[in-house]
Amino acid sequence: MSIPQSGGSDPIQNHSELAQYLADGCKPKDDWRIGTEHEKFGYCKDTQKPLPYEGVHSIKSVLEALRDQFSWTPVMEAGNIIGLEKNGANISLEPGGQLELSGAPLSSIHETCDEVNTHLREVQSVADGAGVRFIGLGAAPIWTHEEMPMMPKGRYRLMTDYMDKVGTHGKQMMYRTCTVQVNLDFGSEADMVQKFRVALALQPVATALFANSPFFEGKVNGHKSWRSRIWRDLDSSRTGMLPFVFEDGMGFERYVEYALDVPMYFVYRDGTYINALGMSFRDFLKGELPALPGEVATMSDWADHLTTAFPEARIKQYMEMRGADGGPWRRLCALPALWTGLMYDQNALDAAWDICKDWSAETREEWRVAASVDALQAEVGGVKMRDLARQVLEISEAGLKARAKPGAGGMVLDERHFLNALIDSVDTGKVPADELLDKYYGEWGGDLSKIYGEYNY
Repeated sequence: MSIPQSGGSDPIQNHSELAQYLADGCKPKDDWRIGTEHEKFGYCKDTQKPLPYEGVHSIKSVLEALRDQFSWTPVMEAGNIIGLEKNGANISLEPGGQLELSGAPLSSIHETCDEVNTHLREVQSVADGAGVRFIGLGAAPIWTHEEMPMMPKGRYRLMTDYMDKVGTHGKQMMYRTCTVQVNLDFGSEADMVQKFRVALALQPVATALFANSPFFEGKVNGHKSWRSRIWRDLDSSRTGMLPFVFEDGMGFERYVEYALDVPMYFVYRDGTYINALGMSFRDFLKGELPALPGEVATMSDWADHLTTAFPEARIKQYMEMRGADGGPWRRLCALPALWTGLMYDQNALDAAWDICKDWSAETREEWRVAASVDALQAEVGGVKMRDLARQVLEISEAGLKARAKPGAGGMVLDERHFLNALIDSVDTGKVPADELLDKYYGEWGGDLSKIYGEYNY
């Protein structure tokens, strides 16, 4: 989840500034970048239990070791180290101690994959000294909510109590899920709209290809992506497939109206998160927020508020693809490759839109549900997900070929080879969740604890 945002401390003077903030993200194509984020679970090597914040085997020890050994700058809250920053990237903590790398905006998949690889090697190095391990999965396979620690971040304390009031799975999302996502740019309002529609409609394809959470609380849960299932009953006011994005009149202003209807979580002031749970940002704009009577929202408040909407894809001053489970090292570079190929070449983007432009809202939602349950074995309206995914990958591959971005030193391979793990899945019909289930029912003999030894980073 996001760290406090920067947007400016002057009070917002008029409504038009809200849409303008989003529009200010428009960039010429030569300036489009790729930002990759991924989360992973940490656990104690000796007990296989989740990492506490403090102690010998802890999140704090990992953060401090990364700071000291690899020159990261600490991010502090109330005297606690809660993150790290370096070279445009940051490392942050999810509520249950999941460690997240939010990568710098980079120009190619080669660069973003180098960044991911460097980060994971650094984490491996310090984990050895701290007696901990990390693992990439979409959901914690065994741990219960009562076993999970809470990281010392004020935002999370507020959200935890609120989640049970608005849904049934919110705390599961906060404490026991991990994702990989990519952040991409848009060139204009029209470009944003086309990309947003493709991102939402085809997000279930990413959910299927990256499905990696078939276990929860020590049992097979009946879904290939339990992480995706969790999001369907979290808080309907801030999640979902956003049917309005496909309607006439979609643009920055329409997204502003949606975001203004998302109930608030907090206001961040002087290092403190002030409880604004369920309050209205519209009231905040008028200086009528009960949590801060008489105070008018700033652009930083607006930027913070935008991070509290959790649809399957969302916009800030860039677009976030949010439908994939966290997973194996090899797949962390495949996710940005998939979406970059679809989004950063106009012919590919047009071809992707041709696939889904006639789908109804009901069809899009059916794909979302089916992908979480069956992954590549899903079928909607007589169309098989495996065939759909193959078509999407072919378009992405063509888009990456058109980009023609060679690797370092004039490396012959362009970005297409980063899709190989996904192409393998379509060829075999199996995604990571299928592999895990095969292991569970096969050589593991139902002993789910073996997942830690075989799949840690």
